[in-house]
Amino acid sequence: MTEPANKRPRRDHAMFDADLSGGVLNLHLFGRLMKWLVPYRVTLAISCVLILIASYLAVIMEILISRVLVDYIIVGDTEGNMPDLHMIALTRWVEAQLGVEPIFAAGILFFLIMVAFAIIGHLHRMTLIGSIVKGLRDLRQDLFAHMETRPMSFYDKVAVGRIMTRVTNDVESLYEMLRGMGSLVGEFVPFFVALTIMLSTSVKLTLILLALVPVVGVATYFFREASREVFRLVRNSVSALNQNLQENLAGMQVVQLSLREERNLDTYTEINKNNRRYEFRSINLNTIYGAFNDSLASVGLGVIIWYGGGQVVQDEMTLGGVILFTRFMGMLFTPVVTLGEQMNILFRAMASGERIFQALDWEEQIHEPENPVELPRRLRGKVEFRHVNFGYSPDVPILKDVSVVVEPGEKLAIVGPTGSGKSTMIRLLGRCYDFNRGMIFLDDIDLNDLRARDIRRRIGVVLQDFHIFSGTILDNIILGNPNISRERAIEASKTVNAHLFVSSLPQGYDTPLVERGNNLSQGQRQLLAFARVLAADPEILILDEATASIDTETELLIQDGLRSLMDGRTSILIAHRLQTIAEANKVLVLHHGVVREYGTHEELLAARGIYYTLHELQFQDVSLDEQGNRVDEDGHIISTTLDDSPPA
Repeated sequence: MTEPANKRPRRDHAMFDADLSGGVLNLHLFGRLMKWLVPYRVTLAISCVLILIASYLAVIMEILISRVLVDYIIVGDTEGNMPDLHMIALTRWVEAQLGVEPIFAAGILFFLIMVAFAIIGHLHRMTLIGSIVKGLRDLRQDLFAHMETRPMSFYDKVAVGRIMTRVTNDVESLYEMLRGMGSLVGEFVPFFVALTIMLSTSVKLTLILLALVPVVGVATYFFREASREVFRLVRNSVSALNQNLQENLAGMQVVQLSLREERNLDTYTEINKNNRRYEFRSINLNTIYGAFNDSLASVGLGVIIWYGGGQVVQDEMTLGGVILFTRFMGMLFTPVVTLGEQMNILFRAMASGERIFQALDWEEQIHEPENPVELPRRLRGKVEFRHVNFGYSPDVPILKDVSVVVEPGEKLAIVGPTGSGKSTMIRLLGRCYDFNRGMIFLDDIDLNDLRARDIRRRIGVVLQDFHIFSGTILDNIILGNPNISRERAIEASKTVNAHLFVSSLPQGYDTPLVERGNNLSQGQRQLLAFARVLAADPEILILDEATASIDTETELLIQDGLRSLMDGRTSILIAHRLQTIAEANKVLVLHHGVVREYGTHEELLAARGIYYTLHELQFQDVSLDEQGNRVDEDGHIISTTLDDSPPA
């Protein structure tokens, strides 16, 4: 059974936009992220094997330079205690097999190993990045699908720009983190190989160098603490930029007509300045950290030259061994330095992960019945509102004890001043919001006993703001419905008189539409809206200010189409322009969410109440004075304010 709307927990939607810190390494979030990588575990395993091989080859190339080239070929000393991983023996074997000089044999080996290193490294990167991209593709699809199913009440309170940031920027941050982690694996494998070889050669020199590693670790810790807040501010400022940009671009026509360009630019510039300030803080921290690590590497090099040089003079270490220490020092410190450099990405990614999973965990949705009632193949079309009380916020009621019955095939017109609750009734009928049981019925079935998607299949809604999707005119009529053929869509267009303008276009129904259909007029877009609804063949038709933005000539053009569209269907018409509802069977007048009048067009005109006043305001020389009284062209009061009209 559906839980009553007034007993459901109130959600703090501000938490969706709340600033999130992002821990350094949230293992729980990281574990959840792995769920999307599990399907690609085979390629990830292959990538790990490849990086192990590539890392070993990187060490071999350093051995060839130091032990083989310097000690064996140049100095002729092969008695050092530093292991050569059998590279000297392999070089001698190549000499014997090919009959070449040692320098050529070493060069051939180095070339072959370098080529193998490049190929294996490339394969590692391709398998790693391919797995990550596929996993995050699935995550982005799941996130998009999840956000598509959030109810209207969610989008009433959450900015679209915030959601866009989660689907785009935040997922991209996870990609940077995972790719960086793959690089770190490639750095730490040579680290342990090099450490083993260095310890077997000179324990004392190795320990001296290792003493510098904790210094790098401490610097990394302080860098982490200093940058934690900065990276959080950077992420939130980017989100604010996206939100502001989306709002302004979506409303560009209003911006330009209202001459708000400079004001909007000032607002965007201020947000951008905040983002730049936080980015500069991040850059400064990274620069200081990088310079410190570079200086520490120079100290390590100086220690090797000072101590290793003395060991060479005392014949306790070969010259190649000293060179190998200098080469291995990079392998010793680079992973730690790289880890520090990855902190920026890690902080951003953890904060992004929190934001993504916060969105995925946001369970707000229209409550569906546990045992839904199956609707018949064709509805009769009876609609009943029974003592409906509703408010978008519990403490601000919009509809108050609204009751009305629309019999099958009837046409009900709902009129009233702006904000009286007309569109709210339609949104409730379409199950866009949760409401208590026993308030709205479809063919005498409580809407709370029906699945929302089943209801929406049976209701055709034409709004004043008709949304155009990317694609052709035909695509925007069919909307991917497999039950609507091209012929059926064209027939629907002919019925509502849209075929005339569509056929005049160079590509007809295959004409591509630009964003929001701006290559069509407002009237043409509305005609497409009627064609879209008629092609779907719903039993219940709702026109919510559907002709408010259409010129008189276009409105006359679609009147015949509307008659065909409403024929045999239960129709609910919402309009400020009363001429569009003259053929309605009944008229319901709402005022401040209360049913003030109900009857036929003629009955309400004869009652000389609110409906009569609205009619006069449109068709006669009547206006309102400062107190809201109805006055004629000479300023004489005809009647008092709408609020003084007697209730029905």
